[in-house]
Amino acid sequence: MADQTAAEGAVFVKKCCIVIPAVKKNAVIPDQLVKRLAGVMLIDRAIHTARAVAAGGDVFVVTDSQEIALVCERSGVECRRNSALRFTSLDIVAELRDALAELAEHYEHCLILRASCPLLTWVDVEDAWKQYCEAQADSLVTVKSVRQRIWNVRGGSLESLLDDGIGEEQVLVESRALIIVRLNLLQGGGTGHPRIIPYFLNERAIEIQSYQDWWICERLLLRRHLVFVVAGYPAIGMGHVFRALMLAHEISSHKISFVCTRGSELAVESIARKDYRIVRQGREPLVDTVLALRPDMVINDILNTDAPYMGRLASAGVCCVNFEDEGPGADMANLVVNALYESAGSTERLRCGPDYFCLRDEFVGACRNVLRQQVKTVLITFGGTDFRDFSRRVLSVIEPVCRAYNIAIRLVAGPGYAHKEAMESHLRELANPLVEFTWDTNVMSRMMEGADLAVCSAGRTVYELAHMRVPAMVVAHHEREVGHAFARPRNGFAFLGIMDSISDAKIRNVFLAMLKYKRRARFFERQSRRDFTGNKARVIALMMHAAGLADK
Repeated sequence: MADQTAAEGAVFVKKCCIVIPAVKKNAVIPDQLVKRLAGVMLIDRAIHTARAVAAGGDVFVVTDSQEIALVCERSGVECRRNSALRFTSLDIVAELRDALAELAEHYEHCLILRASCPLLTWVDVEDAWKQYCEAQADSLVTVKSVRQRIWNVRGGSLESLLDDGIGEEQVLVESRALIIVRLNLLQGGGTGHPRIIPYFLNERAIEIQSYQDWWICERLLLRRHLVFVVAGYPAIGMGHVFRALMLAHEISSHKISFVCTRGSELAVESIARKDYRIVRQGREPLVDTVLALRPDMVINDILNTDAPYMGRLASAGVCCVNFEDEGPGADMANLVVNALYESAGSTERLRCGPDYFCLRDEFVGACRNVLRQQVKTVLITFGGTDFRDFSRRVLSVIEPVCRAYNIAIRLVAGPGYAHKEAMESHLRELANPLVEFTWDTNVMSRMMEGADLAVCSAGRTVYELAHMRVPAMVVAHHEREVGHAFARPRNGFAFLGIMDSISDAKIRNVFLAMLKYKRRARFFERQSRRDFTGNKARVIALMMHAAGLADK
């Protein structure tokens, strides 16, 4: 609207003005109009909002305060001061009738902007004005929509006011943040009933009427916009999505959005269940999708980043935290967390190794396993997608052994597992009552409770198995997973290599070796030394510190 104002110049100035009522006697909190909320006085914030869409000569502050009059003078806006001024009703148009009658001689419309509604932005004002003009309305009132029951008190007891048999009604409540009025209505102008349209502010409709409102508004104004950029599709699995969701759940003081890379439909589906705002990358470059959200911090969980992408984010002044990034763009991140890679040494900017693996909350309260003499239960899991269906191959190899030793098999597949029907058909053919198949579970810790041995890939699952004390034989999906050095004997894992290079005979032989108590006991003891429970808080603190949000 500022650009439009500059372009249209006198056209906008002749059509409307902005009035800011600022009567100190009516303040709920003493001196609230000149107190600093999130570092800015309420009256200053309102003037800045008005000046973003109108020239200073078209902004009028109506006040009873000499102090506010001085603020107006220094801000370059007009002031109408009357020391005896006091509002006695909620009808702000009626209370301002004299001032509006004077302005009606020079302006066709007036926008009344309340300083006590600090969440209103110049974008809202501009958009409301646009809707008002397009609708050719006589007045516009800002409202919020709420669904609730409304009761009336009669004779000392509650009586349902809106008794429609359901008990709930959708009602519109005036927020008083902004009113637009056609000024000739005050002089009896217009024909018929005036047309009044609503403008929905909803979460930005808070008006400061108590110290609690003040506290809420200040926290909301201090919020920053954090954007998680994630990838999740069969070839790379869902681990990045699950970690991003886990971290996002821990950050409730800031606004959170997700950007899903092109083709990450599995990621979109999983994140949508958690009710976060999601933006899909379209045909444009990923960095354009991200910057369009005007983020304060970007958390990249998309594997390696390139220099042009990170360079654009850095040029825009955006703080970046990258996970599992060994690409050329990692050097430009403010913080890189590579929990799966132990080879590189940690620095203040680059954090590597298991000390930075974030354990999901469901595992913190889980019952960690005890070592049993005999293997009773084996867990098979290959992550959220298992696009090569390694689960079925491993099952085919070890199921005869488990059947012979009366060992139960828990087979767990993630939401992106595309071979569900084939697996179910395979299980029907096996007809082994000791094989249990679980798909898309939200309680992986429960699947690991009671498991004596596991067969898995080399992703983040190995950390969870180590926490739960489940020795495992590990098979990598691809070359990148070979670099996840945590999945080695020193941490309780027998690493076999990449699946495509491993024979069925080797899988069977290693499995038989892992059934032996002495070897499992050695691995179990090594896993018992591990404790990841404090890592998530450590990583969150590092992220906030990198963005300068440590105390906010």
